[in-house]
Amino acid sequence: MARRDVDVPTLVEAARGGSPRAVARLVSLVEDASPKLREIMVALAPHAGRAHVLGITGSPGVGKSTSTNALVRAFRAQGKRVGVLAVDPSSPFSGGALLGDRVRMQDHALDPEVYIRSMASRGHLGGLSWSTPQAIRVLDAAGCDVILVETVGVGQSEVEIVGLADTTIVLLAPGMGDGIQAAKAGILEIGDVFVVNKADRDGADATVRDIRHMISLGDRTEPGLWRPPVIKTVASADTGVDEVVEGIDKHVAWMEAHGELQRRRNKRAADEIEAIVLAQLRARMGDLRGSHGIDELAARVVAGESDPYTAADKVLGDIA
Repeated sequence: MARRDVDVPTLVEAARGGSPRAVARLVSLVEDASPKLREIMVALAPHAGRAHVLGITGSPGVGKSTSTNALVRAFRAQGKRVGVLAVDPSSPFSGGALLGDRVRMQDHALDPEVYIRSMASRGHLGGLSWSTPQAIRVLDAAGCDVILVETVGVGQSEVEIVGLADTTIVLLAPGMGDGIQAAKAGILEIGDVFVVNKADRDGADATVRDIRHMISLGDRTEPGLWRPPVIKTVASADTGVDEVVEGIDKHVAWMEAHGELQRRRNKRAADEIEAIVLAQLRARMGDLRGSHGIDELAARVVAGESDPYTAADKVLGDIA
């Protein structure tokens, strides 16, 4: 299909039929903010909302890609169709990305029921690409039962994943100071399942003990609240992966019993709507700046003839 000629209904139908090329094309159109993006989202909407979205986060070097690979294998053993969105950091100089997750996931490269897509963060903070929510919708509508979103691993900005995932898995490793770092980064608040990977190393039991102690200091011990399990794994040897899947299943059951799954998905949709509205407002703000509206207001504020709040009210009135 020619790049300039996008037949959205045909493309969406092909993606729903399991065509990897159609899925890849849709994700590319999303990443490129195609003029067809609105039409694509309208076409996908009736078919999305069924997949369970797993966020996988943690510091660089804890084994996120290896753990993702192991989880894909476990879900495929259950007969589930799996999508993977692996967000790699972009170079601040070239804008390119290594996209190394493809290298580590060759085990599933020929499996038609696994779709792996590497996405560049393109400078977006929070460990995700700005287009990740739309890419999730593409994979969801294409029939994926589980979608794993592996984040960049950027430390204290990493908590953004909680807004996109139904279940957030926080990976740690012994000997990396992860216990204290997790507390600093706010990761203890966002984790639904904690995984201490590379548990064959010295210090794994101490890391597990530290995380459990920190969880016990919060409000997770109140009756009715979810208490995150802390699971040891050696992902490279598939050790402990079944226990992680079991922990995920228990979290899903708890969310469904307490109405939490619907609440999280409603919030995710609200956040996405807000992001689209803000993007459109920024575009209109750019038009106002181009017509010297904001520049003139700024000059008046500097001269003491107005104040920033009055100027902002004027801009909002012009946009409305």
